[in-house]
Amino acid sequence: MSQLSDKFGKVAVLFGGTSAEREVSLKSGQAVLNALQNVGVDAIAFDPKDQPLWQLKELNVERVFIALHGRGGEDGTIQGALEFMGIPYTGSDVLGSALAMDKVRCKHLFKAMGLSTAPYAVVDSRYEFDSQAIINQFGKVMVKPSHEGSSIGMAEANSAEQLDTALNAAFKFDSQVLVEQWITGREFTVAVLGHDVQPVIEMTTPNGFYDYQAKYQSSTTQYHCPADISVQETELLQDMALKAFDLVGASGWGRVDAMRDEQGNFYLLEVNTVPGMTEKSLVPMAAKANGASFEQLVVRILEQTL
Repeated sequence: MSQLSDKFGKVAVLFGGTSAEREVSLKSGQAVLNALQNVGVDAIAFDPKDQPLWQLKELNVERVFIALHGRGGEDGTIQGALEFMGIPYTGSDVLGSALAMDKVRCKHLFKAMGLSTAPYAVVDSRYEFDSQAIINQFGKVMVKPSHEGSSIGMAEANSAEQLDTALNAAFKFDSQVLVEQWITGREFTVAVLGHDVQPVIEMTTPNGFYDYQAKYQSSTTQYHCPADISVQETELLQDMALKAFDLVGASGWGRVDAMRDEQGNFYLLEVNTVPGMTEKSLVPMAAKANGASFEQLVVRILEQTL
């Protein structure tokens, strides 16, 4: 037995699941599983799509590393089940997970607490809405289903017709949809590990925005870590990120996405409580810039369950 297997006991890495982000989760989970096994942790794979959760007890699992993205994994439901079973798990608790996953309520919180975020409207499929009035108010907009990640169901719209099309596509994923004023500018992300903010990363893509294709399939997406911004801007953005992370009740580890417009103002986009953990992912990139290997990062996240 290695020291780490004594320390952690049997660990199940939860990945896969049934959300729209299953494919990404399979990659994240496999990377985490390999890293844990490489350093001598007694880690097993567990896909809730194929295995009922009660099997965790049968398998004598002592703690869980959650690498499930999207619904069912990132929204508080799996966290609630594990709490009920008395099994410690990585990342945010039930409330932090549920709030961070809900883009609409996140925006309400940011606005209420005076944190900078783009102007927005909320459209509910159950009620009448006026696409032309939204376009008149905001001009170009970004449409986001409230409870999806990995940019799934997102689209930009310049006209009432485009907005109708984008909303109908987004309604396939969610009854509540966030419509944000379009920000032209640079895209950034800040990883949070425990109470420590990591170096800021800037993402650049020839796509219209950092979408699913840019995140997972493109070879043209570029990452700059640490981002080429001033020390003051870096500290401002890191401070905003930590405030947003704490505000939604997130804990353990995660990532906060933001943008900077052409006038130099920063805007919070969202908080991710189970961000990607593939080779291309942003949290490992930030940790590496801070001197931590992928294995060290994964162990540090798991240590939060002790």
